[in-house]
Amino acid sequence: MYPPGLEPYPLIGHLPQFLANRHRVLDWMTEAPERQPTCTFVLRRPGGVRGAITANPAHVEHFLRGSFDNYPKGPRFASLLHDFIGRGIFNADGEAWRAQRKVASHEFNTRLRGALRARRAARPPPPAAARAAASGARLDLQDVLERFAFDNICRVAFDHDPRQLPDAGGDGTAHDSGFADAFRDAASLSAGRFRYAVPGFWKIKKALNVGSERRLPESIAMVHDFADRIIQSRREEMRMRDGFEKHDLLSRFTASHDETYSESEVPLRDVVISFLLAGRETTSSALTWFFWLLSSRPDVQRRIRGEVATVRARRAQGDDVVGFDLDELREMHNAHAAITESMRLYPPVPVNSLRAETDDVLPDGTAVEAGWFVAYNSYGMGRMESIWGHDAREYRPERWLNPADGTFRPDSPFWFVAFHAGPRLCQGKEMAYIQMKSIGRASSRTSTWPSTARTAPGRARR
Repeated sequence: MYPPGLEPYPLIGHLPQFLANRHRVLDWMTEAPERQPTCTFVLRRPGGVRGAITANPAHVEHFLRGSFDNYPKGPRFASLLHDFIGRGIFNADGEAWRAQRKVASHEFNTRLRGALRARRAARPPPPAAARAAASGARLDLQDVLERFAFDNICRVAFDHDPRQLPDAGGDGTAHDSGFADAFRDAASLSAGRFRYAVPGFWKIKKALNVGSERRLPESIAMVHDFADRIIQSRREEMRMRDGFEKHDLLSRFTASHDETYSESEVPLRDVVISFLLAGRETTSSALTWFFWLLSSRPDVQRRIRGEVATVRARRAQGDDVVGFDLDELREMHNAHAAITESMRLYPPVPVNSLRAETDDVLPDGTAVEAGWFVAYNSYGMGRMESIWGHDAREYRPERWLNPADGTFRPDSPFWFVAFHAGPRLCQGKEMAYIQMKSIGRASSRTSTWPSTARTAPGRARR
């Protein structure tokens, strides 16, 4: 049964409602499940395509843990992103996914942590942000954070510094200056394929080489060229220097005995682009919303600054290193809570889609047929009063703090799914928090936090 206004039409399903709400699709995909008793909405699309959109934690746990093997990404998802990330980890299922995750897991869990313990975990905030704060000038913080996050993921995961920030190279210019824009366009245009009201319409545009499908190959070609140069440079280093070894993701994949990665250029490119996408897009998006929301809570800013001062006061005399080590970062409970709360309301990936391999019945009794898509709406889950209470839509970092001692108190990973859960739990979760807390702390020390937020992230570019 559908509530009034959500009844599907013959043949075209929910197409009229989708088109009427296309400008606010995330809010519509939140309101539709919210009006159902179990926060699950069966969507009907033209061509007989059906799927279940849910904001029910029990269903998320069912997809991501209880019946994990029955809900892969599926061929439809893979086809939408294949031109951009090929068979990379975020577009792979089965053995291809397991093989990449195994290699990446070793790097994130062992070598990266060791490297971060051996040195301070953060650089100072971007010079452009510091200058803007000092002069009172307006700054496109979203753009700066995207470029800063991209430089960071390249340095940590691939030991390569593209120096995307205009002043990061010391001469006032950016290296590979067109790449960041090409990457942003490729990611945005590829994601746009998911938003068509008629499934597969992007294939018609691609065949006709019109609109976004005409621009997409140009951006992808530039991205692929950049990735190929990183791979070729690493292989030349390995050939030139006997016993050469670097402790980063690309080196481990390059040196892997699995011929999938050691002999074929295309899969390595897929690996590079997938992890660049994760490190650049998700971290920068989360930080942008974090700073925007934080500007509305001066009291939270003061608590975070107080934490920074307390940690620094405990340092040995004469230790004036700008960055922070892992132990210091773990003491930042207010910062951790503030970042987590921003991702609850604005998760970097707001909706995740999977495919049912066989017929199934969800915990609430909803019947799902083989071939249906299922989507868990992380954005919507962060706004459900049934999960978070009457203040679900408010930015309240204190909801994550233990009232007794002020320490961070995690909730169920199936309630807060910004980093996914179960076997697909994000391997870069700890590194993402390290980077975000480091930048937040460094910015608090140099007063580069925005004092007011006039424009929501993304609005100025429209």
